[in-house]
Amino acid sequence: MKVVKALDEEKIGQEQTTAENKSGYIRFKKFHFIMLLFFIIFLSAGITAFALAFGEEKVVTVGKERAEFKKFYTAYDTLNNGYFKNVDRQKLINGAINGMVESLDDPYSDYMSDEEAKDFHSTISSSFEGIGAEIQEKDGHILIVSPIKGSPAEKAGLKPNDMITAVNGKSLQGMTSTQAVTLIRGKKGTKVELTIQRPGTEAPVKVPIVRDEIPIETVYGEMVGKGIAKVQVTSFSSNTAKELVTTLNDLQKKGMKGLVLDLRQNPGGLLDQAISISSMFVPKGKVVVKEQDRNGKIKEFASQNEGNPTLPLVVLIDKGSASASEILSAAVKESAGVPLVGEKSFGKGTVQTAQDFSDGSNLKYTIAKWLTPDGNWIHKKGIMPDYPVKLPDYASLPIINPDKKLALSSSSEDVKTAQKMLKAVGYNPGRTDGFFDQKTKEAVEKFQKANKLKVNGYLKGDSTMKLMELLRDKIQKNDTQLKKAIEVLKTRMK
Repeated sequence: MKVVKALDEEKIGQEQTTAENKSGYIRFKKFHFIMLLFFIIFLSAGITAFALAFGEEKVVTVGKERAEFKKFYTAYDTLNNGYFKNVDRQKLINGAINGMVESLDDPYSDYMSDEEAKDFHSTISSSFEGIGAEIQEKDGHILIVSPIKGSPAEKAGLKPNDMITAVNGKSLQGMTSTQAVTLIRGKKGTKVELTIQRPGTEAPVKVPIVRDEIPIETVYGEMVGKGIAKVQVTSFSSNTAKELVTTLNDLQKKGMKGLVLDLRQNPGGLLDQAISISSMFVPKGKVVVKEQDRNGKIKEFASQNEGNPTLPLVVLIDKGSASASEILSAAVKESAGVPLVGEKSFGKGTVQTAQDFSDGSNLKYTIAKWLTPDGNWIHKKGIMPDYPVKLPDYASLPIINPDKKLALSSSSEDVKTAQKMLKAVGYNPGRTDGFFDQKTKEAVEKFQKANKLKVNGYLKGDSTMKLMELLRDKIQKNDTQLKKAIEVLKTRMK
């Protein structure tokens, strides 16, 4: 502006000199002089506009009504104009938004790029390619909430509360769950290596997993006894309620008189699906869930009684049951008197919504607390079952890296785990202290021979994978929680 002003003063001074020397001419051409003044004014305005357009950039003029953004705009301009390298402006803006969200200190609120947003939408609407595990960020770490039934993550032995410390050697420390998902997911058939730290174990273990297509099939039903059906709901996606109706109708044709609803390792999902499913088992008009907003205002959601609330029911939960599965569990417990069996649930008592932006990015943020029908907030507390039951100790054994060779004379935590696995599936190694001796080798050879594997006396690759597979089968066959649920259900069917 100073340059423009100096030019204007110089031009006006020149005109005044001309006017003094040729005063007769000016009086004679007054109209032309006025037009010249207008021309100078317009020229000054043009130079000013040019300077503003191509001089040092300013993002926006901050009005009084948004004065709180003055510092933000100043920081943006400072970096955009003064940083020693050219900056990606969109990256600066995305980083600012991400910083705002992180300052909330809420693991369930997240800003996602367009690619991350696509992944987010795919998990609740169709199928996706990856390892098949729900994760969350907690205290700067990435934890597994629950693996999806039948997924590569489940087959690899991942469990709730396992900490993922690295992906393909890259540390996840300080990353959001969305950033971690971007690294973990990938095309079907590709391999990813996760470094897992399991609670109660000393050393992390590297777990190679081959990615696969993860179909969002969320309901699995079967008859498990005379008149008793078991239905497992693995998540609450867009079609879960419809899937459940179809499954229950099929099971009724097979003679279902009572139901065990298995919500173990169900990480949750869509609120509307939890309400719809709760309405199948809660009498019409009774409260299913409550929402409390930031001002303390409470909104109640009542059962629409779309199903059969008189069907004898028992619900299974564990530490992997979170969010929408906890809404359903609390609804049937408090509004329909349905007993819960298993372990204390995860404890997620907040509701999220998502705001999509025109560039495809997305802001997921918490909008309310959800409360049980009795007004309880279970956040970070979980729901206690009426009948606490644990699985056998071997169900919590850590994973063994199949790429690692466990052989005679070796000693490690992995050897100790392998010995406990061998013992659980019927091949006694003689000891479980972590030293691979001759008797352990003999147990491995018997195991390999019985399962038509190469008999070499050490564990690696296919032998390790088969051992973990047999352990999973053993856990399923000796499901102490399901057995207790069936026992409780039978008393309710009389």
